[in-house]
Formats: sequence, C-alpha cells, structure tokens
Amino acid sequence: MKYPGRILAALLILAAGVVSGEQAHLQLIPHDLDAEFARILDEAGVPGGAFVVVHGNRIVHASSHGVRASGNPDPVTVDTVFRLASVSKTFAAQLTALLVDDGLLSWDEAVIDHVPELRFATPEHARQLRIRHLLGQSTGIVPNAYDNLLNASQGLDQILPRFAEVEPMCAPGSCYTYQNVLFALVEPAIERSTGFSYDELLVERVMKPLDMRNASVGIAGYRSAADRALPHARRFRGGPWQPTEVNENYYRVAPAAGVNASALDLGQWLIAQLGHRPEVITPALTEGLTTRQVRTARDLRRRGWRDLLTDAHYGLGWRIYSVGEEEIYLHSGWVRGFVAEVAYSRDREIGLGVLLNAESSAMNEFTTGFWRQVLASGSPKQLVEQSPDLNAAGRGSASGTVGSSVPN
Repeated sequence: MKYPGRILAALLILAAGVVSGEQAHLQLIPHDLDAEFARILDEAGVPGGAFVVVHGNRIVHASSHGVRASGNPDPVTVDTVFRLASVSKTFAAQLTALLVDDGLLSWDEAVIDHVPELRFATPEHARQLRIRHLLGQSTGIVPNAYDNLLNASQGLDQILPRFAEVEPMCAPGSCYTYQNVLFALVEPAIERSTGFSYDELLVERVMKPLDMRNASVGIAGYRSAADRALPHARRFRGGPWQPTEVNENYYRVAPAAGVNASALDLGQWLIAQLGHRPEVITPALTEGLTTRQVRTARDLRRRGWRDLLTDAHYGLGWRIYSVGEEEIYLHSGWVRGFVAEVAYSRDREIGLGVLLNAESSAMNEFTTGFWRQVLASGSPKQLVEQSPDLNAAGRGSASGTVGSSVPN
C-alpha cells in the first residue's frame, strides 16, 4: 500500500532552519494520515481503532476512528482501553529486565529453580532451559505449544503437566519457537523471586511511573474500564464484524497476553522505549531487550514487510526487523476480537502504536504503509520532536475524534 505523495510530504516535511539550538522541527502529523486510517478501517469493516505517533520524548499525534462496539454510538477515543494481546510480551520483558538490574533475577537462572514441576520428554531439556530462553522465544519446544488448551479454557495447572509428553525440537537458545504458555512461566519466577504478584509489580514498577493512566493487567482491569472497546469476530468468512464476549483464556498467561491499554498509554510506553524516561527505564535496559537472540527467518516472508526486510530476529520480548542498516523494534498481538502493534525506530526517534477491535489485516496495511514512508524520508537524524501540546499531565481531556490532538 502506498500513501499519496501529498501525505508523505505533509507527514515528514522538514521546516527550514534551526530553532532554539534544536534541529529542524517536524511538522505535526496531518489530518491526511487520520483520513487514511479511517479509510482502511472502513474498507475492512473494522468497527473502531486508535493510533499514536511519538517522536523523541513527545507524543506528536494521537487519533481515533469508529465505535467501541458495533451497533453502539459510543466512539473510540485515544483513551479507550483495548487488549494488547501479545504486545504484553514487551512489558513482561521490561519488568524482568528491571528485576535483573535490581539483582533479584538473572537471565541465566534455570526455569526449574522457580517451576520445579516443569518436565519434558527429554529430562535434560528442562534443566537447560533459562529465563532468557522463555522471553527470547527460543525454548526449543514446538511453536505455540498447547495454545489449543488455552483456547479450550484450561489453566496452567492443567496444561503444564502435558509438557512431559513433548520432545524438544532443538536445544534451548538455538532455534526460534514462539510460545505463549512457556513464555508465561516468567510469572512464577518473578513472583517467587520478589514475593509480589506479577500484576502488582507491573503496575507499580512500569505503568504508574510511566503515567499509563488507563493501563491494567488482567480481565478485571479490562472490565473495570468504563471507556473500553469490545472485541469483534466474524461468524462466517467475509461476514460482518460482530461484538463478542471477552473470555479469560489468554489472561491466564498474563506475561504473554494480559495487558490492557489505550493509544495514549502506548505513546508513553514508546517514549520510554526510545530512552526518554531513564528515571523509570534506562536506555541500557531497552537496548539489552533489543539485542538479537535468535533469527526469525519466517518473518522475512511476512506480508507487507517481505520486500523491505533484509533480516529479522527476536530479542527479549521484542522483534528486531532489519531494513538495510536500520532496525525497527516491534511486536504485534492478536487475541479473539483484538489486534495491536507497537514499533519504534531508535535511529529516527519515531514510534507508532495501533489498536483495533477486530482481528483484521487492516492493521498490517496501516502500519507497514506508515513505516514505508518513514523509511523513505531521508536521513533519520534530521527528524526531531514536534508539538508540546500532546504531552501534558491533563492529556486525554479532549480525545476521541479523528484527527484529534491531546491538549494540555
């Protein structure tokens, strides 16, 4: 998908000159981008969504389109809460990194030190498995092991014994094998190392300090949000998106899929990932999470990205996409009725977060189109922050319409 040239020109045009010793200012994200978001969602029949763009230490634009639930007039706003699905993995990795930095955990601790009941068909495999292998998606176990049992509403206590039947595909750390259930075993490791619940730590160490006001962990947090999007599913292929119920299934693996948040919350999250909240998350920690752990060759065939990528890896809770000499760090997520994506370029100091209340490929069309334009925009060091009007303590007070900015 290609945006019209006028959109690219408006999106990334550079003003001439230098202001207050800073580099040239980047113009505010234009309403044309909002119109493109609306067009893509409307053509796909997606009921609603929201997105946020950050540059440096600021949210430069946040916008929303559509409704929280099909058949209901309540609009999606930039404060509307969505499920983040697997974008939750970036939060689990960040919390773990904070605890490692505190000396309470080690990336190289054996998982069975915290989950002694874990067994595989090859006993040695469980003894070799480390915390870094869980969060680096390199456990060596068949991908998405026992997700079907999560979908069947089984809990970890029912699922975990089943791993004793599983033969490893490769040694830990040597191949990419994406997981939800095994990824979530970082939760008991964190809780047994600290004496606090995973949910409590994530809120107190990450969400509150970053001013993620609408963010929460778990189904109760989702349901307690008055301004929340409902999930939508199709009853038949090609049919309309219809509201459905939120279930507890993937909330049972909170590190893998348990976070809820709004577009503005994702803006704060991305600013921190870009290194601009060092009092909460130091740049060294984010850089450690985005160090390549295992190659993900399958991503080189991902729709929309395949003609851009020169390589792809998984770090610790983050994907690492190489486009020539540049890298984009991202994670997508989907769970019944929702899709989400966060991505940022450290070189260009730009981040994008998108949330939809239907499992639609419209997400991929919008996000890849955005990044194509950013990557084609010239020298990354030319791009700098924009308006301070989107970042004050009173954010969100006038959110909710397409093209809305968030005033002080």
